This record gives sequence, C-alpha cells and structure tokens, in this order.
Amino acid sequence: MIYGLLRILLYGLIVYFAFKIIRFFQAINKGGRAIPPAKKHSGIMVKDNICNTYLPKDEAIKEIHQGKEYFFCSDKCRKKFLQAKKDDRP
Repeated sequence: MIYGLLRILLYGLIVYFAFKIIRFFQAINKGGRAIPPAKKHSGIMVKDNICNTYLPKDEAIKEIHQGKEYFFCSDKCRKKFLQAKKDDRP
C-alpha cells in the first residue's frame, strides 16, 4: 500500500515538473517576438467610383482631378478613371 502511494506521488511530481517545463518554454517563445501595434484608422470611409467599393480613407489612393479629390482602391481603378476622363474631353 505504501508503494502505491509513493508511485502516485512520483507520477504527480513528474507531471508537475513536465507542466512547469512546458510553461517555461512557452514563456520564452512568447517573449521572443514582438507584436506590432495595430494601425489606427481615421474611421472615414470613401467610395471608389470605378468599382463601387468603400475603403478606409487612410488606405485609399488619392487623385485630384480639376480641383476635386477622388479615391481609389487600386492603381488599376485610378488608371481607368484617368482614361475615362481623358476620353470625355472634347
């Protein structure tokens, strides 16, 4: 009976030390890499009139045409807009 209690105690100690070793290595792993801070957006959404999508103003490509600001989701949409404005000229 005493051997059974000693065996349970020994297994408990082995499990406890294994748990502590795992936690130690997890703490080292987390400390090694820094998490970059999240980008803060202004919260203002703008519309890309070419593909009719909305996106944050901070991420949009801005084009000023005849004194008015236009926003685009990509350079491809911006180029389509400029081509359309070029074609509209008499």
